Amino acid sequence: MDNTDSKTESEWRAILSPEQFRILRQKGTEPAGTGKYDKFNGEGIYACAGCGTPLYKSTTKFNSGCGWPAFFEALPGAVSRHEDRSWGMARTEITCTACGGHLGHVFKGEGYNTPTDERHCVNSISLSFKGNE
Repeated sequence: MDNTDSKTESEWRAILSPEQFRILRQKGTEPAGTGKYDKFNGEGIYACAGCGTPLYKSTTKFNSGCGWPAFFEALPGAVSRHEDRSWGMARTEITCTACGGHLGHVFKGEGYNTPTDERHCVNSISLSFKGNE
């Protein structure tokens, strides 16, 4: 179930930067090519920047050239999918299952050479990274 971390809007504003709040809580998007994890290739786990829940393994990240970090698969149960028609077309929004924070969108069937033929297009600001030690 989504939004199990039931902070109020003022609580989220207190713990997130204004840009994190805009993207995670108001479903914003960072400009393409500007995020710190777009071309980042460290080994470890990407977690939700809002609540710290692990979302993706670095082994599922790939270079899609889209301008945002791209992953072909989330950790089981970590990411929820929702229909998004905000741009006048059907897209699939992805959110952190634990806190409901907006991550980005998932696209299928684009022909990338990945095991799932999916691209989870995620805002860098929605993520935090913990490297393997």
